[in-house]
Amino acid sequence: MAEERKRGVTIVLFSGDLDRALAAFNIANTAAAMGLPVTMFFTFWGLGVIKKEEGRVGSGSWMKRAMNLIDRGGAKRLKLSRMNMGGVGTAMMKKLMAEHRMPSLGEMIAMADQLGVRMLACTTSMALMGLTEKDFIPQVREFAGAATYVSNALDSEVNLFI
Repeated sequence: MAEERKRGVTIVLFSGDLDRALAAFNIANTAAAMGLPVTMFFTFWGLGVIKKEEGRVGSGSWMKRAMNLIDRGGAKRLKLSRMNMGGVGTAMMKKLMAEHRMPSLGEMIAMADQLGVRMLACTTSMALMGLTEKDFIPQVREFAGAATYVSNALDSEVNLFI
C-alpha cells in the first residue's frame, strides 16, 4: 500500500514586498480555514514581514547593521513590488483594501496566528542579517533552518515559493 501523504501547505516567503506578503498570507489563511496544516518559512527579505515595527538595527558588523537600517521591516513599512511610486502606490493599495474591507497585513498575520499557521524564521538568514529571536513579532514562535522547512514540505501537497 502506498504511503498516504499528509495534506498540507508550506509557503516560503522570500520577499519583503507588501503585495507578495499579502498573497502569501491570503493563501495561508484560506488553507488553514479549510482545516489544512500550514507552515510559513520566512527567509532573507521575507524576514522583514515578521520583524517588529519598532525593530532595532541589528548587531554585528557594519554590513549587517546597514542592511537592517536600509530594510527596517515590519508589516506597516512594506512597499509594493511594482507601482510603489515613492509610496503613493502603496498608500493607494492600502486605501483600496480598506474600501473593500480587506484585512491589512497586520490583521492577516493575527488571523494566521489564530488559525494555527506555523510561522518559522530562517536561522541562517537571521545570522546573516544580525537578527535574534527578540527582533520578531510574538506570532513567530519557531526558529529553524532549511532542513526543517524541507521536512515539512515533504509532508505537504502544496509547496509555494513567494
